[in-house]
Amino acid sequence: MKTSSPEAFLEKIPLSLQQDVPAVAFFVGRISGLLLPSDRQAALLLQEPIHLEIIRKLFPPIEKVKAPCLVTAEQCHGSEIALIESPAPEEKQKIPNVDGLMTSSPNLLLGIRVADCAPVWIVDRRGRAGALLHAGRKGTEAGILPKAIEKMQKTFQLDPSEMVITIGPCIRPPHYEIDFAQILRDQAHEAGVTLINDQQVCTASHPQRYYSYRRERGKTGRMLALLLLRRSN
Repeated sequence: MKTSSPEAFLEKIPLSLQQDVPAVAFFVGRISGLLLPSDRQAALLLQEPIHLEIIRKLFPPIEKVKAPCLVTAEQCHGSEIALIESPAPEEKQKIPNVDGLMTSSPNLLLGIRVADCAPVWIVDRRGRAGALLHAGRKGTEAGILPKAIEKMQKTFQLDPSEMVITIGPCIRPPHYEIDFAQILRDQAHEAGVTLINDQQVCTASHPQRYYSYRRERGKTGRMLALLLLRRSN
């Protein structure tokens, strides 16, 4: 009996509807045909080879330019953000004790994993810097987005009006009692960001596309959000 190979739902995320932004963002959703255990780490180990293969196809080496190094956050539902300035020699790297990553390097592929929490992309309109956040209820209440905006201001001398913010698929009412995507939008406005793109997609409403920790009562996989600043010529 022939069985089909696992296949992931993959979408390119438009970072702005108003202007072209020199960065690319993707969101890897549910992997159909892949049975996952209830243990989080065991599930991640099963998903990781598939995620890495998708990344190799999305970002292959170009002539003498190596494929970008994948940098992910350990993610502890907090508000700490790490500045990543140079790629590691390995194909992938995990930064402990953070829920956000930021960089100005076009050779770094930022990645965060979510199962109902919101992936949040922050990109300078001219591609000089970018950040990727894991923002659920706890991280949003702890102010991870305002902290990231402030850190980008101080680190890269960027004004909030120069930033574009995109909120990806996440759980929303009526499937969850708190609309933290709305809170994130309000926080971005209050910080002075004018270009805010909310995908307005609920993970719990689309089981064919996305995992949902709440809908699946914890026995679920993790989705992967990716951000890469465009490479210099």
